[in-house]
Amino acid sequence: MLLDCGDPLATPPGPHRVVALVAPGQELYPVTSASAVFGYHGPDIPRHYSFTLCAEHPGSLPTTLDVPIQVEHGLEALDDARTVIVAGWTLTPSPAVLRAVSRAHDRGARIVAVCAGIFIPAALGLLDGRRASVHWELSGELAARHPRVIPDDTVIYVDHGDVATAGASAATLDLCLHQVLQEHGAAHAMRIGRQLAAGPHREGCQRQYPPLPTTGPMPDSLAPLLEWLLAHLSEPITVEDMAAYLGVSPRTLTRQFADQLGVPPARWLLERRLAATRALLEETDLPVETIATRVGLSSAVNLRRRFHTALRTTPAAYRRSFR
Repeated sequence: MLLDCGDPLATPPGPHRVVALVAPGQELYPVTSASAVFGYHGPDIPRHYSFTLCAEHPGSLPTTLDVPIQVEHGLEALDDARTVIVAGWTLTPSPAVLRAVSRAHDRGARIVAVCAGIFIPAALGLLDGRRASVHWELSGELAARHPRVIPDDTVIYVDHGDVATAGASAATLDLCLHQVLQEHGAAHAMRIGRQLAAGPHREGCQRQYPPLPTTGPMPDSLAPLLEWLLAHLSEPITVEDMAAYLGVSPRTLTRQFADQLGVPPARWLLERRLAATRALLEETDLPVETIATRVGLSSAVNLRRRFHTALRTTPAAYRRSFR
């Protein structure tokens, strides 16, 4: 597979050169997302960027799709890059890769690390004492290997100017559009986003969206209660009501939840109500007031407050993005 990110015309002189550093076993989504933003958009949109790929060992590289990509350039392509996108990597980058990225950063290139790519700027000390967006599955590994980095597995990206991090591959588009907005204004970024039919641009402080919570395997002792709660989400239910249903004290119930589910009972119930809210926002046109009643959050005001606290966005913005 030949990943062609340019147009058939010659690149205009002097564009901002963006180089994506890829590796064997590359996930293509962050690469194609970056190329979609920084590539050619036709004659009606000014071209401010050029985009290319490089690898430590150029040639045919395997991908997660089991379809190889052909990479023509080696690490020397980073010598004149103004933005380096580390689109995916192993947890232990080679000394040659670290030297090449370090040289690029030293001369002023912007380093953008996506998902596991964060381990390269972390290994170089570029994130020491700084907050970094990290995928929630990699947060513990990053903390263990690079304890001076401040991992944040809740937000979708963090931008320090010289170094930016995106926790998940799906945030690549948002982070790249954010760079375009910073360098060429909101109107230009919106034109590119509209052409790509992208969803509304998400700010970096917006929360990562892990999979919708499910009950998973229910502990035998709690299964009757959990099934009852899911069937009665719309009703006002207290911890005392839950304890009475099982015939135990509220303190015993809280201890059982902590031991078997890892969260207090009220937190478990709220997470299920928010999960139901997300599903209804994505799949229906119901007003927020109606959704609040259906999931047991009593009012639109309470739903919006709880939703914003948990996800750092509003129900309306969430619906626009995921409907």
